[in-house]
Amino acid sequence: MVGASLTGLLQAKSGLVITMAAALLGGAVFSAVHHAEILAARLGEPFGSIVLAIAVTSIEVALIVSIMLSGAHGSEEVARDTVFSAIMIVLNGVVGVCLVLGGNRHGEQTFQLHGASAALAVLGTLSLLVMVLPNFTQSVPGPNFTSAQLIYVAAISLVLYAAFIFVQTIRHRDYFLEATDDEHEPSQRPGVALASESLALLLVSLVSVVLLAKMLSYPLDEAIQAAGLPRAVVGVIIAAIVLLPEGIASVRAALVNRLQNSINLVLGSALASIGLTIPVVAGVSLLLGKQLALGLTPESMILLALTLFVGTLTLGTGRTTLLHGMIHLGIFGAFLLLSIVP
Repeated sequence: MVGASLTGLLQAKSGLVITMAAALLGGAVFSAVHHAEILAARLGEPFGSIVLAIAVTSIEVALIVSIMLSGAHGSEEVARDTVFSAIMIVLNGVVGVCLVLGGNRHGEQTFQLHGASAALAVLGTLSLLVMVLPNFTQSVPGPNFTSAQLIYVAAISLVLYAAFIFVQTIRHRDYFLEATDDEHEPSQRPGVALASESLALLLVSLVSVVLLAKMLSYPLDEAIQAAGLPRAVVGVIIAAIVLLPEGIASVRAALVNRLQNSINLVLGSALASIGLTIPVVAGVSLLLGKQLALGLTPESMILLALTLFVGTLTLGTGRTTLLHGMIHLGIFGAFLLLSIVP
């Protein structure tokens, strides 16, 4: 009787600690993105979207690496599941909500076609190279790459992402600005002191996320198993946690008829999720000799191909309506259903 009571007390305390850690993790994530937004306001577009994307991806990488290092069952698949979930969430969930709410309020919305086309070209190339090609290579059975193949895929991911950032910020920056974009007036931009403070607090927030993610990685894995849910749900949860603040920022921009900012945030975060996450987790995998499964399941490959196809049509004219958003939300619903009931 005493032993059972003691066990129950310990479990209650453990649950309380986990709940507090999860709350702190959520706070640290929102804090990081808040301070990134201040830096973004100081830098202006499209630099602001890049800062947000890199901040969010840093959090994503921290969570993925923490689970990989924990050695939990299925940890070799968490990078694939998280990156795929991030793409599905931003290209279908966030884009769908932005287009439905923005279209309902403003009717037809416009954005720069050249920037969106460039981002989709890079995103489509990296998505297929990273998450579809491993299923069809012959040196090792899918869904894995050989070391040489993994090094190349990691390198080309980083190179193409860097090339996109160069085009976005230097060579063709005008492709990613609102057609009638009036940059922040100096009086409206945060001062140097505030921006410096936000940079320091951003770094503190990111370190906090890394530590809290390490603490929660094992309980999260146990909770998924106890609920009888597929392993892929872990990736969906990680992606949802890190993309929620950025998703809110995208929806806010769409509601005030600044769809270009929404598109920059959405496509930028999807590109960063592959272009920065894959090189890091590939390096960890090679350095520690851990397996890294990147190839998608057949149903996921179909959803990815459908998302890229519809995304090309939706973002291929520079004009969107409520209908386009409903289509993306339909695909997003199918993704959530198949994540829970494969």
